[in-house]
Order: sequence, then structure tokens, then C-alpha cells
Amino acid sequence: MRFPALFLLLVFAAPTAEVRYFRHMRSIENLPPASGQTCLVLDPAIFAQAAPQLSDLRLYRGSIETPYTTQRSAPVAPSAEQIAPLNLGRRDGQTVFDLAMPAGSYNDLQLAVSGHDFIATVTVFGSQTQASAATKIGSYTIFDLTRQRLGRSTVLHLPQSDFRFLHFRIAGPIAPENIAGLSVERLPAAAAKYLTVAESSKFVQKGRETVIEFTVPSRTPIDRIIFAPGVEPANFSRDVKVSVTPTAQQRGSDGAPPATVASYGSLLRVHRVEDGHRIDEERLELSAPSTAFDAPAKWIVTIENRDDAPIQLSSVRLEMLERKLCFEAASGAGYALYYGDPVLSSPQYDYAALFTLQESAAQAHAGAEKPNPDFEPRPDGRPFTEKHPVLLWLALGFVILLLGAVAVRSAMVTPQIP
Repeated sequence: MRFPALFLLLVFAAPTAEVRYFRHMRSIENLPPASGQTCLVLDPAIFAQAAPQLSDLRLYRGSIETPYTTQRSAPVAPSAEQIAPLNLGRRDGQTVFDLAMPAGSYNDLQLAVSGHDFIATVTVFGSQTQASAATKIGSYTIFDLTRQRLGRSTVLHLPQSDFRFLHFRIAGPIAPENIAGLSVERLPAAAAKYLTVAESSKFVQKGRETVIEFTVPSRTPIDRIIFAPGVEPANFSRDVKVSVTPTAQQRGSDGAPPATVASYGSLLRVHRVEDGHRIDEERLELSAPSTAFDAPAKWIVTIENRDDAPIQLSSVRLEMLERKLCFEAASGAGYALYYGDPVLSSPQYDYAALFTLQESAAQAHAGAEKPNPDFEPRPDGRPFTEKHPVLLWLALGFVILLLGAVAVRSAMVTPQIP
């Protein structure tokens, strides 16, 4: 069989979506009275019952499949652009340099500064051309308090800015050779939105560690971890480990159980005056490790306290980025989401490729999950030998016995000598 013919055979042999083969459904509520673009938030519960990556999620108007697209609130990990310093040197006892900034808006800037145990003040000016008059944006404290176990921060929390050139003056023990450059992340068009997947205010002290445990439903994405500390201690810097293990035994493609996924980070809160410098810095959010377990997973968050008093936590939350499903709603039509048919692959719609989100898009929502009243199991499309492997082995055994009998009979026949 030629390759194109084989390819077409595989394409047409792929399972097709039909309403009767989905186990779960949700009616779309609060639909707009007029036709137009409509979006709804996909809540975390859908991920546990749908196939991985929502590959079996379908939208129907009656029995007609309706194209849609899914939109994530913001990139999980926006890439940072590295910028080299210009005109780096010393002036009036301070380290000075310029930066040519990328087009667009930005706020937080990460200075690449070498050295340890320092406090310095960075004054930042902005201009639209390198030679034009500069506007003072603000003064910011950078520090490395490793010796005091209060961490390090070289982030400049600028207000949202779009200057094409920035000019820096650093007062403190930072020499030009300590400056390697700066990284900046472009601001998204809109602030990211998150949904809470799990939250806990129960914490267990195990020796020098504070341990928080969660159980997350299967296939549910977690994008960040938020810590809400109390007033004590006022200042802290703590290392954190996050480990994720499936609660049920799974097997990978090689037959081995999946390994525990782990990631590491740190929490920081510093509000104090140090050597005449006011320091106000908080980092109470961690990026979550990427997981894709087909079973519920146990998340263990461990805070290393060393010899310090534990942080008085109010809560710890596991959150996922908001995902929206958008489609073109017809006036007066009813729609429903269907999922729970794991043999389906992700749909490919022209609508998704050509989609542009409109500010005027109507906001609908998915109703409660219900069993599909028309559900029936999908017919088993496997080959006969896969459905009944025992019969294959019996057939092979019969053939082996038959061949053995023939061989024995041949050996017993005495050849005639002429």
C-alpha cells in the first residue's frame, strides 16, 4: 500500500466526535440575546473529567458541533529580554550607565549585579531619545543581606513605563564591573487572572520544617502557589520545596511508575531600615512545577525554617491561570459542553486560527456538570487479536504442537534403501 493511501486510511479511521459517546455535559447559561462572540471561564473541575489538555472537549448547538477556541489569561512563563548596559562607568563617585529599552510597556526590571553583602540606592531616569532631557522615575534600594539570612533583591519596581532609554545612577558599593546588564519582561495586554484550585490553612510542624499538603484532581493544571503570611515574623527569607506525586499507581510508556516532580524556590519579606536605606521587598509567590498526571496527585509544600521561628501563615493557595472558551453564539440558540470521551484528539478549527478577542464579547458561564443522558459506550474498535489475546496464544500453541507432531512423524519414518 502506498504511503498517501495509508495516511488517508489512518485519517478516516480516527474516531469522530458524537454526542452519545461523551460521559459528561454542561449547559451554557447566561447566553446573550443577540448573536456575537461569547466567552466563558473553564473552571478547574472540568479538567479532572476531561481528557488530557482538554482534547475531548466539544461544544454543541443541539447535535451540531460548534467551533471554538480556548484562551489562556496570560503566558505561564513570559520570556525575559536581556539588555546590555551602555556608557558604563563612574561619575561623581557613582556607577552610571544607560539602557536602550524595547518598545512597549514594562515595570519590574531585574539588574544583574555581582557581589554579596551590599546595600545600594539606584536612581532611574527615563527619556525617549538618548540625548533628550530625562525625567526622574524614582529611587530604589537593592540589597544582598545573605550574611543576615534575609536574602537578596536587585529588582527595581518601576511604575508602568514606556521610555525608550533609561539612565541609572547607583550610590553604594557597586562598581561598574559588578553590572552585567538587566532583564525586562514586557507587560501583557491585560493582567493575568487566576482561579483557586486548592487552599489550606492547616500546617504541620515537622522538626525545622513547615509542611502543607494538598490533593489535586487528575489532569488539573497548577500554575502558581500563593503564600499569605501573618504579621510574625516581620522579616524572613525561607527556602521552599514543592513535590508532586500521583496518589494512584500509574505506569509510563516504559512500564515504570512516574517519578515524583519537584521544584524549589524561596519566600522573602523584608521591611526595615538598614544603614539608612529603607527596604520594602516581598516575594510570596512561587511558580508551580509542571505536571501531567492522569491520577489525583499529592502536593507537598515544605518550608525550611532552619533555627528560626515558623512563619505564621494564614493560608497557602494553589492557583491555575484562567482559561476561557470563546465561540460565535447564534441568537436564541442553546449550547452545551460535552467531554469524557478519551479516544478523541484535540479539534482543529479555522475559527481558532483566525480568532481575535473582542472587547465587546459577551460573558456566559457553564452550568453544573451532569451525566450525558444520551451516553452509550463507544464500540470497541480494536482489532480482533487485541480484544481476544488469549485466542491468539491458543492459536500459536496449536500451530507449535502441530509442527512438533509433523516433525516427530517425519523422524519416525524409516527411509527405504534401494
